[in-house]
Amino acid sequence: MNPTPTPTSTQAPAPPPAPEAGRLALLLMVALTLVTGVVDAVGFLGLDRVFTGNMTGNIVILGMGAAGADELPVLGPSLALVAFAGGALVAGLALRGRARGWGTGVSVLLGAQTVVLVALTVALALVGKEPGTPAQLWIAAGTAAAMGSQAAVARRIGVPEMTTVVVTSTLTTLAAESLPRGGLASFANRRTAAILAIFLGALVGAALVRATQLAVPMGLAALLSGAVTVAGHRRLRVRAA
Repeated sequence: MNPTPTPTSTQAPAPPPAPEAGRLALLLMVALTLVTGVVDAVGFLGLDRVFTGNMTGNIVILGMGAAGADELPVLGPSLALVAFAGGALVAGLALRGRARGWGTGVSVLLGAQTVVLVALTVALALVGKEPGTPAQLWIAAGTAAAMGSQAAVARRIGVPEMTTVVVTSTLTTLAAESLPRGGLASFANRRTAAILAIFLGALVGAALVRATQLAVPMGLAALLSGAVTVAGHRRLRVRAA
């Protein structure tokens, strides 16, 4: 009877255990939520008060702008809404029929998002600190399309409570369900992480917008997106069914 062969160094490493993979997936979704906060700060402060990730904010601004309140923009939020939906549609079609989890399609879409954010960083560097209206509209729409794709990808990855683009429902669940059951101890969970991530992203983005050119926070968003893509592709892709 032959002895069991000893594994060699040429064999592929075993996939990470489920708890480790789950923690990594959560961390990567928190990073993408941070990206949303950063680009929303760029959009609202530097691109004529357009939210590029939070579409609820755009709908509210659009409604008030349509009523003529405070000279709020109408075209920018409208284009952002359409672009966001378009990005989500393209991602949904690309992922249709694929298993939930981090598959190759997820890596490709997040890689494409990174490329878009890099291109927008270059565009912002070229137009300077105060881009004109046409540049504002195109850059806001491009960013919104990337965020729409990101939202669709996050749904496919399927980390609970981590949509990466909105925290209203997360905050509601935290206040209405987590706090009544667990009290203050319930703050230490992924819902709080999502809320803090988008807050910190907006904080950092706003600080960079005030201190530097718009290209700097957009470049930070691109860097974070690229890091998430590489880490997820290397560590989580093998776990997708």
